[in-house]
Amino acid sequence: MSIAERPDPAGASQESRVTDGLYTIAIEMSGAKRGHATGVLVLEGGRIMGGDTFFYYTGSYTFSRGKWRGEMIVNQHKDAPGLNLVFGNREVSCGFTGTYSEGAAEVDGTALVGNLSVPFHARLTLRAPR
Repeated sequence: MSIAERPDPAGASQESRVTDGLYTIAIEMSGAKRGHATGVLVLEGGRIMGGDTFFYYTGSYTFSRGKWRGEMIVNQHKDAPGLNLVFGNREVSCGFTGTYSEGAAEVDGTALVGNLSVPFHARLTLRAPR
């Protein structure tokens, strides 16, 4: 049993869960470095795997009582000639917290890009449950 699947010690058997499956994600970055991205994520048993046109994401999450938190590492997998990517050619660490419900989730987090902290907000929509 993974951390994400451990029962609530209070025995809340009707607790909603982060549904394993394929999600689309829409990300808005703010602060000194503004940007946006869309991509896909697979959430499964506390693991995150996914990506977009230029980056891939790996990480982990936990959840309890409608809230979840996690961390991801973002790496570039494709060159982007002529584009000024916020995360360009760097391994970026991201932490997030948010809420989830059946079929959707929202998170707020921070990406550490060199010496900069880049705040972001993301919306996830379940497309194919596992």
